[in-house]
Amino acid sequence: MTQAEKEQFKLRINEKMDEVKNDIVDLELLTQPIKPDNAYGRVSRMDAINNKSVSEAALRRAKLKLSKLEQAIVQVEKPGFGTCNRCQKPIQAARLMYMPESATCVRCAR
Repeated sequence: MTQAEKEQFKLRINEKMDEVKNDIVDLELLTQPIKPDNAYGRVSRMDAINNKSVSEAALRRAKLKLSKLEQAIVQVEKPGFGTCNRCQKPIQAARLMYMPESATCVRCAR
């Protein structure tokens, strides 16, 4: 992998990190406790609680993705970046551009 390709991956990872950080901020607002003094009906309150739990799951996934992206930005400079952890073959560049946190090729990810 050339230095120019590594720089492209770094830019893409930084873009993804910014997107995920913005998502985390939005999701943290959605996961705030539901106040019992709000004038919700019983069904509306249950919907709000359900939506909160969905947002909490999305928040956990976003934080995990951010962690993987932070690891990927460090890995870019290492010689093994872009090599599948399982089969040791190169990971497709398109996969790395779409999912820069990928540590496996498409075949091994299945």
